[in-house]
Amino acid sequence: MTNVTSTGAEAGVVEVNLSDASGISQKTGVEPQFSDSLPFSSVQNEGPGGTPPEDVRFKSTSPEPEEITAETSPSESSTIAAPEGPKFDSLGLSVDLLKAVEQSGYTTPTPIQAQGIPHVLQRRDIIGIAQTGTGKTASFTLPMIELLARGRAKARMPRSLILEPTRELAAQVAESFEKYGKYNKLSMALLIGGTSFDDQDRKLDRGVDVLIATPGRLLDHFSRGKLMLSQVQILVVDEADRMLDMGFIPDVEEICKKLPFTRQTLFYSATMPPEIQRLTEKFLHNPVRVEVARPATTATNITQEIIQVPGNDWAKREALRRLIRDNAVKNAIVFCNRKTDVDIVAKSLSKHGFNAAPLHGDLDQSVRTRTLDGFRNGTIDLLVASDVAARGLDIPAVGHIFNYDAPYHPGDYVHRIGRTGRAGRSGHAFMLVTPRDEKYVDAIRKLTGNKIPSRTLEGLAEATQSRPPRDDRRGDRGRSRQRGNDRDKRSYPIKPHGQVASMEPAPATPEQAPVAAAPKPAPRQEHREDHRQKHQQPQKHHAPKPKQQHRAHDNDVQDTRSQLPAFLLRPVKLPPAVEKTVRAKKKEDTADV
Repeated sequence: MTNVTSTGAEAGVVEVNLSDASGISQKTGVEPQFSDSLPFSSVQNEGPGGTPPEDVRFKSTSPEPEEITAETSPSESSTIAAPEGPKFDSLGLSVDLLKAVEQSGYTTPTPIQAQGIPHVLQRRDIIGIAQTGTGKTASFTLPMIELLARGRAKARMPRSLILEPTRELAAQVAESFEKYGKYNKLSMALLIGGTSFDDQDRKLDRGVDVLIATPGRLLDHFSRGKLMLSQVQILVVDEADRMLDMGFIPDVEEICKKLPFTRQTLFYSATMPPEIQRLTEKFLHNPVRVEVARPATTATNITQEIIQVPGNDWAKREALRRLIRDNAVKNAIVFCNRKTDVDIVAKSLSKHGFNAAPLHGDLDQSVRTRTLDGFRNGTIDLLVASDVAARGLDIPAVGHIFNYDAPYHPGDYVHRIGRTGRAGRSGHAFMLVTPRDEKYVDAIRKLTGNKIPSRTLEGLAEATQSRPPRDDRRGDRGRSRQRGNDRDKRSYPIKPHGQVASMEPAPATPEQAPVAAAPKPAPRQEHREDHRQKHQQPQKHHAPKPKQQHRAHDNDVQDTRSQLPAFLLRPVKLPPAVEKTVRAKKKEDTADV
């Protein structure tokens, strides 16, 4: 594995591993043997000329290695200076692609772009580790457009595949391809949830060069037989650590097993947990590690601050409102851990006169898209969101980030505050912390290595204590509830339960004395007997049964019918004409005989 952290201007390569100024061992023309027991970082400088590569190794037992990046210069004892970064025209991109990049307003590539694009053009596997907002999207979209410019896709067989954890991030990558590839005739399809399957199937039937998808929707199309992955040449797994948090790693493994073995894999992540490391060892072949900064670090142009608040929901909302007013916030993103809190905070801000809108995964896709577009064009000032918007969304002009809740995972803090301070701008990040959030704060400080300052808002604790209890603030609603309780204490007649409904009327209660005094209707039993006798009269040819058996039979019928519904015992009148016709036929038959 090759480790890369800074880039020079042109061809020759000098790779330097620094962990301390002492203990220098130099090897010329020999591939360095890395020791797993010793920490190191590496610098790759591409200098002018065509001289053969020179490898210089610095080893030390120091537990904290010093890493030389593209933004910092090495120590004086190393006597190696990082040259000035290259331009886009020196990265091997075509004229049409350079024209599109220039029209987008970019002239100098970021470190991850300068180091990663040449290796992608050489068709090497890449492990890219960089902070959010460093240009990872362009580091793989630009060389992919260059590599796919020649060739044609077949129906239902995409030539490249990009996996994204969220719909918003997938849509953003699609916009980047449209922006950079407007002078190249490449077809593209976006497979995300919340949209029609039929429209996506029609695009796949025409053949696509670039397929951008979320893992779930991609597997849905594959299981329906609408997609084949046997022609994929380039696979990009973006925001891999977010994939891990959302539980998509099993889906990613299943997708990788369906791809050709000879594919090129580009793997990008802001952090490198053990599960992601295992995934790279399983599916990448001799990858180049492009690391522009230590994993899980925050940008230096972001001012971070912790606000200590009481453990009260109203106190947190009041602290948020005070911070927004005191810092003259033009636009900001407020992050919450739970979707229900997103709706509550957005409603509270709107109630106090702020222009706020919620964004979370339970909203319809059209609502989410409309909300993001409104935040980008300035019609929405405050975006209250869950972590669905924390990864990869490119909204350059966000000035402030408010963590209404301390994130459960410390890596989410890095991605949340990465929404501000993008493209070299300065940013501000605040985190509201209650006494029960101290363990999350300690984990964030340990991960980032920063001593984040904390303070309290003046008068917030006193205002919280002076507020009346919740029941007192309800006023008349509490008294109406008391009246309701008194009303519930009144006695009501209790209906009998567990009894079989009979045909006789129920006994009257004392409260129903006037109703019970009414004359009772004639019992139905007599009517039933008359009805039965009426239908038994024409059947005189049957032999009469003994009276004792008949009485016993009547008692059985009576006991049984006392529990039957009334509609089964209604008399059925037969038409008299039918009876006469039957009797006439019987007489004719008897006369013939």
